[in-house]
Amino acid sequence: MPHRKLIARLLSVVELSEQDKVRLEQLPHIIKTFGDGDRIARQGDVPVHCAVVMTGLLSRRRVVSERNQISSIYVPGDIPDLHTLHLPVLDHDLRSEGTSTVAFISHSHLRRMLRESPGLTNAFWRETLIHAAIYREWVENLGSRAALPRIAHLFCELATRFEMVGLLDNDTFRLPLTQQDLADACGLSTVHVNRTVQELRKMGLLDWRGQIAYVLRREELETVAEFSADYLHALKVPSPHGIITAAE
Repeated sequence: MPHRKLIARLLSVVELSEQDKVRLEQLPHIIKTFGDGDRIARQGDVPVHCAVVMTGLLSRRRVVSERNQISSIYVPGDIPDLHTLHLPVLDHDLRSEGTSTVAFISHSHLRRMLRESPGLTNAFWRETLIHAAIYREWVENLGSRAALPRIAHLFCELATRFEMVGLLDNDTFRLPLTQQDLADACGLSTVHVNRTVQELRKMGLLDWRGQIAYVLRREELETVAEFSADYLHALKVPSPHGIITAAE
């Protein structure tokens, strides 16, 4: 059910009352499964619902100067189009990376819930601000870091965000992206991405085989990446290993 990962995500950044958890559990929704590369929404759409990622990954994409640019990656528990409650026209595509499952909740149901609950209004507002902070970090990562720390930073961020919703198992997580996807997210060529990932592998910091990413020496990788999780605004610093039981 979509409320489990959504509640886990919100609890990682804000406190929720038992009544608000019940409200989330009772939200009407429609569940759909998407294949690799499927569009969940397209630039120019005027959505009447918001999407909650249940399983898999979504990416936010737009073509800029004939280059495909990935500007965000969304993990289970995220609502990538929450802003459409107030900004009706999408200015980007939402795409499934690998197979994903998404729950769609109508704007009308979300607005009704938020009118009834100041606590959830605060939680969703905080969630929107955190995604804005993540976006700023991506801009600074692309604009200021060299290729090695840039790619390392993306892996550190994803590991932490998976950990916050209980999907990091001994510093290992599922990453159904290609090297081209990583190039589109980091503003690099696929050749440069390949060389950089190989360098991180030779340093013993990271392994990425098929669709599984292994963070081998996390603290050292975070040092290389100049990574601090402060911008993710978790209520508690995630433990460095294991699955967070609150999200089970």
